[in-house]
Amino acid sequence: MDGELIIRPVEQAVFFILALVALGLELWAVADCARHRSNAFEATGKRTKAFWLALTGGAALIGVISFFSSGGGFFGTLGLFGLAAVVAASVYLADVRPAVKDAGRGGSRNTGPYGPW
Repeated sequence: MDGELIIRPVEQAVFFILALVALGLELWAVADCARHRSNAFEATGKRTKAFWLALTGGAALIGVISFFSSGGGFFGTLGLFGLAAVVAASVYLADVRPAVKDAGRGGSRNTGPYGPW
């Protein structure tokens, strides 16, 4: 019984930290999506800005619900919806964001890390 009194607060702290990190990731994805031009999404063939705003906005909403839920209920920190929200935000940040960011630069693409080549 004493072991449960020690482990429960540690478990809750870990879930709180995971929910905070997930919420930060989801908010970063929706904020980054909102700042790019809509024609950059279509130019790269990555669906539309409205699609990605809806997806990342929904992920952020689920992240907020997950963050403020108590003790891992249906929308719990590591529940299926929370996991899907983190995956959606991660796909945007890993695949769509770099393509849209490069499309927004314009100009010559033949530059290396230390300047043109």
